[in-house]
Amino acid sequence: MRRFRLAMAQINTTVGDLEGNTSKIMHYIDEAKALGADLVSFPELAITGYPPEDLLFKPQFISDNLHKLDEIVAHAKDISAVVGFVDRQGDIHNAAAVIHDGRLVGIYHKCYLPNYGVFDEDRYFQAGSDGPVFVINGVKIGVNICEDIWHAAGPMVAQRDAGAEVIVNINSSPYHQGKKAFREKMIATRASDNGLIISYTNLVGGQDELVFDGNSMVFNQRGELITQGSQFQEELIVVDLDAEDVFRYRLHDPRLRKERGHVRLGEMEAKVIMVSERGPRTSRPPLPERRPIIYGFPGEVYAALVLGTRDYVSKNGFKKVLIGLSGGIDSTIVAVIAADALGPENVVGVSMPSRYSSEGSITDAQILAKGLGIRLLTIPIEEAFKASLHTLSEAFKGAEPNVAEENLQARIRANIIMSLSNKFGWLVLTTGNKSEMATGYCTLFGDMAGGFAVIKDVPKTLVYKLAQYRNTLKPKDVIPRSVIEKEPTAELKPNQRDVDTLPPYPVLDPILKAYVEEDRNFEQIVDMGFDEETVKRVILMVDRNEYKRRQSPPGIKITQRAFGRDRRLPIVNRYWGF
Repeated sequence: MRRFRLAMAQINTTVGDLEGNTSKIMHYIDEAKALGADLVSFPELAITGYPPEDLLFKPQFISDNLHKLDEIVAHAKDISAVVGFVDRQGDIHNAAAVIHDGRLVGIYHKCYLPNYGVFDEDRYFQAGSDGPVFVINGVKIGVNICEDIWHAAGPMVAQRDAGAEVIVNINSSPYHQGKKAFREKMIATRASDNGLIISYTNLVGGQDELVFDGNSMVFNQRGELITQGSQFQEELIVVDLDAEDVFRYRLHDPRLRKERGHVRLGEMEAKVIMVSERGPRTSRPPLPERRPIIYGFPGEVYAALVLGTRDYVSKNGFKKVLIGLSGGIDSTIVAVIAADALGPENVVGVSMPSRYSSEGSITDAQILAKGLGIRLLTIPIEEAFKASLHTLSEAFKGAEPNVAEENLQARIRANIIMSLSNKFGWLVLTTGNKSEMATGYCTLFGDMAGGFAVIKDVPKTLVYKLAQYRNTLKPKDVIPRSVIEKEPTAELKPNQRDVDTLPPYPVLDPILKAYVEEDRNFEQIVDMGFDEETVKRVILMVDRNEYKRRQSPPGIKITQRAFGRDRRLPIVNRYWGF
């Protein structure tokens, strides 16, 4: 029996922190070695962090990453490792270094460079054309990177035909709701179709708008999940593989004989590189018991928001955050996420009541702050509002009050909250949700002002689900029931309600999903059962407010198509589609 002990290090890297990332890689090499692993794999571009974007245009950055690879190679004694880095061979490549016992024994260059959604790899990298197979401790290992495995006729097929028994695929695959199940189905299919064990090592952590969920996995040649990593948590996953069972399985699968040699990626070469013929170690320490943390819905969304917030704040060097607490559902859920991410001692709320703020909203903010254990400042805006109205009275003379007076309040609040940020170095978390950002139901230089937009990609209807979910966690029921049950309102004029400006959110959000995330046209959305005038109105609001979204802070991507990197529409645009 040929046993192979594989370790997957789903680590949380930081883009540009070459020293910190390298130190973390070395730490997990040592941990894997202590557990008797034959090989430990790390995520895609683990040395540089992912995505490095235009840092890749800096030659010094490329050179420094190569120096760090040299340090890692020298450190990896008595073990094999697969480490993501940027290679420089004429052009630059998204690459995987294959290391064995202190030597660099091979390099794989990513063949398929994604250039859709949040990915821009064609902007930076040259595609590879080879698919080497490495014999490590008597087991044939094919190495490839992320997008390569999503293609049925990709490098894995050539590696399989060259005798690979195990595929080590390293990834930096960002999260969106539902992606876990999609990945699992794809990897299971690849494994069973090719009679291979496939390990899928994924990055974990937040990077700007992106969150990487970890959840590294290993599927056997039957397409069965044999181990997985936790979601949204850094950890080392170690598993024992039976390479001999792959051979037995292939003997009984005639598909592989018939397909051999018929499917190729261009002129891909899949040469076999002998690294180590010796068998696996005769004695190893027992594997620690593992209980991976896997979330359902909406728990996985909540966990993504917590991790994305924690990493954006901490990786940018902030200690505390500041949130305008209105007593509404949006600012409430942002405050709770921040407290869970950073600790309540690092969250400051500021209540800024106006003449239109209800007593219930003021007390709801106070109850929330007390329940969470966060500091609450109260700074009324009435005097500033009066002064602003007086200052503008001559210029506004003869004009009826409208949205200008409403937005004055939002902008006064922004001045206050940004002044506190400047004074104390607190990062401002904005509280607008995706429904508001989509329709422009937000104030430029007002409630949009801040450093990070936690729920920017969270539809309003999902905000309520997250609040109900969070109330089931410890400490329980921190969100007052009155906050969840009250009718949404901006409280910028008497008796104001969101439905005075927008369709009800249970109607609005499905229309937005169809138009923004699925690119359905006017007629297709109407055919879904929605009123024609309502659909037309929503489409116009979305398209006319691109200029606002361009000026908003970055926020965490949790849907399949978020505003910003995912969806890039021109601001000057006269195409309406109806």
